[in-house]
Amino acid sequence: MTVIDFTAFIGRLATASGETILPFFRTSLSIDNKSASDFDPVTEADRAAEAVMRRLIKANFPQHGIVGEEFGNERENAEYVWVLDPIDGTKSFIAGFPIWGTLIALLHKGTPVFGMMHQPYIGERFSGDSGSAHYSGPSGERRLTVRRCASLKEATSFTTSPLLMNATDREIFGRVENAVKLSRYGGDCYSYCMLAAGHLDLVVETELKPYDIAALIPIVTGAGGVVTNWEGAPAQSGGRIVAAGDARVHEATLKLLNG
Repeated sequence: MTVIDFTAFIGRLATASGETILPFFRTSLSIDNKSASDFDPVTEADRAAEAVMRRLIKANFPQHGIVGEEFGNERENAEYVWVLDPIDGTKSFIAGFPIWGTLIALLHKGTPVFGMMHQPYIGERFSGDSGSAHYSGPSGERRLTVRRCASLKEATSFTTSPLLMNATDREIFGRVENAVKLSRYGGDCYSYCMLAAGHLDLVVETELKPYDIAALIPIVTGAGGVVTNWEGAPAQSGGRIVAAGDARVHEATLKLLNG
């Protein structure tokens, strides 16, 4: 199985999940809360899309593992493992905003080797294999490249919400927020794709799960960016994440976060 074949199959997963999700978007949805202490919504669209992708993977690659947000892990120690988040940005999804996407990652021996973010309502796909990254959508197709940014004082930064951080991390994040030119909230997976496309410079997050970040790492690194945890280690396990388009911004951010 070549990378090209995997790429085509990931396209099939994206198409199938998108066709499953779209009939639910901007309708009267039944919403369940997965958290006993907070609001962590899940909808029938999340579950149906992941189920469709799991069926396709098992039919075509029964020896592969699967890690998914809604239905747990199977064979997670296999050589090849698929990491699925059917709707990253469910809170935006249930509010009718199109700032969400389906995240599909392929891990080889624990390392993300291919990732895709698919937004079926807008018709956009962002994909990467760490060596390159690409966009496909209404405006055509193009290669993704991060933009240069020499310092934090010139940087535009995004986080989904500082309210998702614990009190200590929120205070630490404030150091970064005070240093950048512009700080904005929202975006979920779209922030990383906009970073890869060269429209912003920094994303700082906490409390991420592997399925929140695995697909986005090859997209950002394929576009020339850097993704690590706050300690500078590999990010595919989730946790506290820093993604930057320019290594200088990444280094400066780590210094503030660990200062």
